[in-house]
Amino acid sequence: MSKILIVMSAADTWVRTDGLPYPTGYWAEELAAPHETFVNAGYAVDFAAPGGVQQPLDQHSADPDIAGADCARYVDHAATALREFGPPLSLDRVDIGDYAAVVLPGGHGPVVDLHQDADLGRLLVRADEAGMIIGAVCHGPAALLSAIDSEGRWRFAHRRMTAFTDEEERLFGTAEGAPWLLASRLREWGAKHEGGPAFEPYNVRDGNLFTGQNPASSGPMATDMINALH
Repeated sequence: MSKILIVMSAADTWVRTDGLPYPTGYWAEELAAPHETFVNAGYAVDFAAPGGVQQPLDQHSADPDIAGADCARYVDHAATALREFGPPLSLDRVDIGDYAAVVLPGGHGPVVDLHQDADLGRLLVRADEAGMIIGAVCHGPAALLSAIDSEGRWRFAHRRMTAFTDEEERLFGTAEGAPWLLASRLREWGAKHEGGPAFEPYNVRDGNLFTGQNPASSGPMATDMINALH
């Protein structure tokens, strides 16, 4: 098996509790760093999203004051990868059995759509049942919430994981007015959420589940996944 599936959100807006829209999109580093790592290791990478909709770039991830001095490289890599692949596959047409692993990057989009996407939920339940490598970074772990099994149970309850912390959400300026906070929601659903220092790389592995706390954790997560695949 030599293909990796990256599942993107289709959301371009995050509606806040005051009803105001907050522009969102894919976070360049969280998409580019894993893609580059997988391609350099010899894997082909497919992109998929709800309805096959191409999500825009989150412009915050192109701002060096927010995303770091190296962000332009990630923006260029992500744009090139998406352009060369073409429109994302529609999630309802994906056969998860075609892949060696699935990756769920962030940006705030997953807390808008992927957390309750039934097609993704079915794919993730099948993937976890098969022991497939699953990676999720930053807000990507919100997508894990979609994985409700046939008995109505969350597939990833009681699993160790990390995600963008409530502290990081506050420091980023998006905690106030958020409909819900990801790390708190994961704990409410029964996850054993762990966190490291704000905006520093922090990664957790629990069996076949690999999670990263923030954009800086994206590359290390991909490397850990590749090591597990070999």
